[in-house]
Amino acid sequence: MDSGGEPQSTAFSLRTFGGLELLDERGQAIPFSAKALVILAYLISTGRRTATRTEVAELLWGRGAPSTAFTNLRRLVLRIRSRQTELDAHFLAFSSREVEIRPSLLKCDVSLLATAEPQGSFDELKTLVDRLRLVFLGETDLRNPLFGRWVAQQRERQSAALEHALRTMASLAKTAEQRAVVQQAALHVFLTDSNDQIARKFLLQAYDVQGEVDHLRRTFERRNEMLASWMKEKRQSPPVKIAARAATVEAINPAGLVEPPTACLPRLALLPPNNYSREPAAAMIVTSLLEDITIGFCVLSSVQVLAPYSALQISRKTEDQLAMLEHHGLTYVLETRLSGVDEELSLFSQLVFLPTSEIVWAERLSLDGARFAQNRRDISGRLAFSVASEIERHRITRSNFDRNPTAYHRYLLGRQFFDRLTLPNLHRARKEMKAVLQESANFAPALSSLARTYSEEWLLTARGEADLLRSAETYALQAIETSSDMADGYRELGVAKLLQGALDESVETLQLAETLSPHYADVIADHADALAHCSRLDTACQTIERAIELNPISPDSYLWTAAGACYGLGRFEAALGYIDRMADASLADRLAAASWAMLGHRDKAHVFVTRVRQTHPEFDVDNWLSIVPIKEKWHKDIYREGLKKAGF
Repeated sequence: MDSGGEPQSTAFSLRTFGGLELLDERGQAIPFSAKALVILAYLISTGRRTATRTEVAELLWGRGAPSTAFTNLRRLVLRIRSRQTELDAHFLAFSSREVEIRPSLLKCDVSLLATAEPQGSFDELKTLVDRLRLVFLGETDLRNPLFGRWVAQQRERQSAALEHALRTMASLAKTAEQRAVVQQAALHVFLTDSNDQIARKFLLQAYDVQGEVDHLRRTFERRNEMLASWMKEKRQSPPVKIAARAATVEAINPAGLVEPPTACLPRLALLPPNNYSREPAAAMIVTSLLEDITIGFCVLSSVQVLAPYSALQISRKTEDQLAMLEHHGLTYVLETRLSGVDEELSLFSQLVFLPTSEIVWAERLSLDGARFAQNRRDISGRLAFSVASEIERHRITRSNFDRNPTAYHRYLLGRQFFDRLTLPNLHRARKEMKAVLQESANFAPALSSLARTYSEEWLLTARGEADLLRSAETYALQAIETSSDMADGYRELGVAKLLQGALDESVETLQLAETLSPHYADVIADHADALAHCSRLDTACQTIERAIELNPISPDSYLWTAAGACYGLGRFEAALGYIDRMADASLADRLAAASWAMLGHRDKAHVFVTRVRQTHPEFDVDNWLSIVPIKEKWHKDIYREGLKKAGF
């Protein structure tokens, strides 16, 4: 059998879960034939060293036209040999009859599942959970029945392996970490097959509601102690000195707390109401209220909540809404419908468990202030099984309503003006938030929203008015002082620091905000933006992708941040890809021009240069770079190079 030579390096791995990629020793994807990767995955997952050429040809192209399949295979073999020679790594060898794999030259994430008899350990169970939280060959479809049947068989076999490991290890769990692994495994099996009684039994034990509430109460108490320490230090130091608090940020998730992997968590969407009443203003208020509750859910580590922007887009779909919900991996959906008029105005809500289409809970809620607050308590109780950790955070959100319903109502009215960022809307929002503070001086959400109006005005006017950023910082610090365990104040302080050029302080403050609300997509996106300005571009790309995952119908600001980070890394085509996904791509015309120029397409770059000059005829590259906060010189230089090449 032709080996093509011996490799000089074995530092390659094959990723099969969540996609199909060949990775180098740094974990970076490297080009390799997709069908060659399928051959590797086929041999490794089935625990075989060889397969016949006929078998491989049928797997890749089906049985419809054997002569065509063999011709295609011969061409594929030539490409594989050539590429393996370039890499000096010969994973596959070929004879006239067989294809052989060199398994010692390649690590693979499916290897554990190819063993005939699992060893039976909690490490193995955890590895299985980590693997199966992503789909085997999730992005690969060769569009032939043989391949489809093989992939389906492998996925069924993998699920059976996890269920077997769960049955073996569940009763042996002694420590908190071991019980957490069992909980994660049971949740995965249950969401795959909701009729699995073994998984249901272990899941009920693992998510014992009272125990979960007690655990969360202790978690919040410990977190509040850490935040109290943060506040004490702030009072003893200048307000802008945040760098020394990095240790506190790490301490918020104590070593004793074990959190499930993000991809294993149930996902929840709260859809804005369809308005069947004659009160459009009421529909707007309830929509804002649902957004506020959504942000409250974002503090949890036990549930993911779809960001309000994506929930709003899904709610507007009619024909393919279910497909969109399934596409985004949602587990629960709270559907709402507004009806009635005047004093009889009510909100009908039903919570749907999507894997089985089961209506978990449904009720018609009066919009009378006191009763509505009480019904929100009922919602948290109904969701206790999968979102028990919502209780404490929901209490914080609800308490604002209970203490002063008038202030909360005005706050919701003010929030609507952030939907479209114009100077008049910012001024209207500021007026409403100041009215809220007249009703309730310590209303933290209004304080953080006020801070946002000043930082957004600084961006829109682009006049560099320092007073606006000082106001943003002042209100953000007041929000933190008023409610130190809510993420919004830290978020606004981090944004103000970013615009002031205090990049390290901005990153550290936004890291704290993200720690407080680990699934709050807008906070994560702002954190990614700060990381990009701090020239930590790889981390920025990873962070903004997490925000996009939580808010998949992403606002333009997310995509702009992703495009900028990719540009700084020299990934110009990826940058243009993100820009193409923007609803208003003109916001990134300068970046598009620079990207095309760096790719050698001066003609395409010129189109964007012309468009920028029509809007900003005085634009000057050096002046712009002197204003934009970018930490590292090399990072500014790549912007300067691209913009100059484009013709600015």
